[in-house]
Amino acid sequence: MTRYPVTTQHVARQQGGPIPASDLLQAALSLASDLDLPSVLQRFVIASAALTGARYGAINVLDSRRESTTFVQSGVDERLAKLLGRGPHAVGVLSAIPTEGTMRLDDLTKHPAFLGFPAGHPPMGSFLGAAVKVRDTVYGYLYLCEKKGGFTDEDDRTVQTLAAAVALAIQNAQLYAATERREQWVRAGQEITTMLLSGAEEEEVLTHVAVSSREVAAADTAALVLPGVGDDWVMEIVDGVGAEQLLGTVMPADGRARSTLASGWGLLVEHLAEARAVRIPALRQFGPALYAPLLADGRGVGVLMLLRRIGSTPFSETDLATAQTFAAQAALALELAEARHAHDVAALLDERERIARDLHDLAIQQLFATGMQLETVRRRAARGVDPSELTGIVEDALDNVDSTVKQIRSIVHALRDPDAAAPLAERLRREASLARTGLGFAPSLLVTVDGRILDSEESLDGDAGALDDRVGDDMADDVVAVVREGLANAARHARATAVAVTVAMTGRAPDGTVTVMVEDDGAGLPPARDRRSGTENLAARSRRHGGTFMLAPSPQGRGTRLEWCAPLPVRPGR
Repeated sequence: MTRYPVTTQHVARQQGGPIPASDLLQAALSLASDLDLPSVLQRFVIASAALTGARYGAINVLDSRRESTTFVQSGVDERLAKLLGRGPHAVGVLSAIPTEGTMRLDDLTKHPAFLGFPAGHPPMGSFLGAAVKVRDTVYGYLYLCEKKGGFTDEDDRTVQTLAAAVALAIQNAQLYAATERREQWVRAGQEITTMLLSGAEEEEVLTHVAVSSREVAAADTAALVLPGVGDDWVMEIVDGVGAEQLLGTVMPADGRARSTLASGWGLLVEHLAEARAVRIPALRQFGPALYAPLLADGRGVGVLMLLRRIGSTPFSETDLATAQTFAAQAALALELAEARHAHDVAALLDERERIARDLHDLAIQQLFATGMQLETVRRRAARGVDPSELTGIVEDALDNVDSTVKQIRSIVHALRDPDAAAPLAERLRREASLARTGLGFAPSLLVTVDGRILDSEESLDGDAGALDDRVGDDMADDVVAVVREGLANAARHARATAVAVTVAMTGRAPDGTVTVMVEDDGAGLPPARDRRSGTENLAARSRRHGGTFMLAPSPQGRGTRLEWCAPLPVRPGR
């Protein structure tokens, strides 16, 4: 906290002496040189109390309903200030302070509008109150209390001089803060664009939009309303206070979010909790709200909602303008990502057409040639040719069929997963490495074969090959998918500081098993209304192999454990 120096002149002032012009000038200059708003308000209160000789001083910033949103005081110790709670609203004597000039009382308890002090409040008698106006609008009110001998005309002039100085300082601090906030919005928008162009998943980008907008706007909660099933619009991404209650909420067809989408104009709400139109109970815990449409080519693709708790400072028109610019940039980036995805899909289709031509020209032609060989065998057998003469032709045909099957299997497998040709252990290490970006740290990975840790001193030379051989290509894809989904869930929902992945293969088919376990120390299972498509896919993968899948609280008492187990496949010829 910045403290205004109390000089000998201030002591003399408390005893009724004159205010040196140098002290008043120094106080005014000190206020004008500060660009941090909380510091400006604190300096103003301390200087006002010191120069007038008041024991207590405070500035009370009010909202449109004349309720306190910011209260900065001096004279009352911090312990007592916490017990008293939030600042007073403009009621009673405080509501009688004029917007011009000052109100001076020898004893505020004698005023007809006096309503009493809250329990524990220190006694106060002499009082001086004045409005602080910024751009001809009342920003807040200065309260000074308890001066020996009472306040004077000179105190009135001193307070009005300081009020003019602090008004300019507040205006400068607000402009500086607005500039900084605009720069933060610009940086946040650049981060969104960079993430999309670098190939980040759309859900990861949308989550970053919510998190960064909440932080930049100093909001308690940020939510993205996106298209749902049919004509529904749903709170698809929520970050901050009340996220569990809000996630998955379907927005009313005639509500503010849908109106913002339809009109394309942002909206400010000063007191959401008291608005009669609010039909979502979870929203009633918030006061100020901001709705900014995500527009791309004039089309609404979503709504950014920023929420602050009851009693917080309302969002300003500047907040709305910068949030709308950010939302438009995010929407454009999403459109670009969608266009890039469409281009990638088109390129993939072209590649598949090329592969189809190769299959026709190579594999199909080889099968046709094999069919001609078998037809030759059939004709010769019908003529009674010695079977020994046909053996060579049949063996050639079988070799051709086997070669064709391998060729087709290789092409199809490459289409399913470009990395499928890599060993399973290498693919698992790659998934763990890629998860570092989403988690913010590297997860641990442990792969065991019959209880031996792969690549450790106890590992045998053939363990890596045995892992691929026993698991097989088809199940290897599922094992990698389970690890990938488990790590993604931990990154999206767990807020974990550690994640451990274990892949254990024991025995051989038909009695052997492969088990995947992903365990984190995060926040536990997500709310029931969260999307479950990922875990349903994992359950489906386990059922396909006759295995089991479980997602439950960690036995360690904190976090979540994902466990997927399946019997090793019986492979033909093994």
